[in-house]
Amino acid sequence: MASKLPLLLLLIAITCLSQFYRVSNSVIAPELTRDLGLTARQLGWAGSAFFFALFAVQVPVGMWFDRYGARRTVAALSVLAMLGSLWIATASDAADLIAGRAVVGVGCAASFMSAVFLCSRWFAPAKLATAMSWVFAASNIGTLAAATPLAWIAATVGWRNGFLGLAAVTVLVAVAFYIVVRDRPPDTPAPPVRRESFGEIVRGLLEVWTTPGLVPVLAMHFFAYATMLTVLGVWGGPYLYDVYKLDAVQRGNVLLAMGVAQILGILAYGPMDRLLRSRKKAVLGGAAISVALLALLAILPRPPLAFVVVLLTAFCFFCAFGTVIVAQGRALFPDRLAGRGVTTVNMAQCLGLTVLPALVGYLVEAFGNGDVAYRVAFGVLGIGLVLGASVYVRSGDSVTAHA
Repeated sequence: MASKLPLLLLLIAITCLSQFYRVSNSVIAPELTRDLGLTARQLGWAGSAFFFALFAVQVPVGMWFDRYGARRTVAALSVLAMLGSLWIATASDAADLIAGRAVVGVGCAASFMSAVFLCSRWFAPAKLATAMSWVFAASNIGTLAAATPLAWIAATVGWRNGFLGLAAVTVLVAVAFYIVVRDRPPDTPAPPVRRESFGEIVRGLLEVWTTPGLVPVLAMHFFAYATMLTVLGVWGGPYLYDVYKLDAVQRGNVLLAMGVAQILGILAYGPMDRLLRSRKKAVLGGAAISVALLALLAILPRPPLAFVVVLLTAFCFFCAFGTVIVAQGRALFPDRLAGRGVTTVNMAQCLGLTVLPALVGYLVEAFGNGDVAYRVAFGVLGIGLVLGASVYVRSGDSVTAHA
């Protein structure tokens, strides 16, 4: 384990940055709306821009993983994340914010899949979901930092200065990742690397895309994490402001509690597949409870704030089963296609995160930015989870040993 600790720490650091970037709009949404003159629709597109860019480059990222390794790919792309952060810090309108977040999305495109890619090489298959749950749970330090701490920074030195500081941190983490991380354990020889022809690249992608059992996994992954992050990372803050008029720090405190719940949920789901000897049961159980919680938020007219906080926090806990789906997806592919395989699985998540935040933006704007608008949005998100689960239920189970 000692030799794996530097790897885990750097994976946590790089995914922390990605988490911060992806959810940072939520707590400062009213400030962004005020300073940049955003509509609800533009705010939704700003949330989606990060994930659209992430989705657009998943195929090349997978090929770069297989050709150059995760170490060099992550370090190089992180430079773009730094540049995007600077763009956001100097934004003057919606177009700047959306473009800056898109550049950051490209810069973070390899972060989480590098964790899957590297953990699958450094940990035994039976312990893959647990190892990823450590990284993914700890990565949510970035989510927590984008809650109350970011609200405090915005209130004291301004959100622009916050993104300037984040650009500097991004560079430091990228340099450390390049220096410390290795793509394989020291006792595992690397296979010879050769340049693939265009035909071989196409055949490899087709082999990945036609893998038996892939479609049900993609269907569930499209909705699972995307639904949770649409609430936590994009629209939770605006909901608390528009319906309950919470100020920045109050919103940050609620989002902080939701982020902590997500961390605990990831940790709980990590060993669940081994305990249940089934990944499918863990995913479907989490989806069912998440749908029930969204249904309550959709049905109840402006419930008491304390009850809403409980519902939102519980939702973030039970909807944190994405790591189980990722582990199930990774198990479908041989090591030679690991990079393209895990990024293909991630494409479904990225596409969901491109569509759902923007969709909610349209709904909120169409229904008047009030209680009814958000209730409609919660209902639509719940229906999405039901649709994903209805396809996923046909998947073959992925059982892991107790070892």
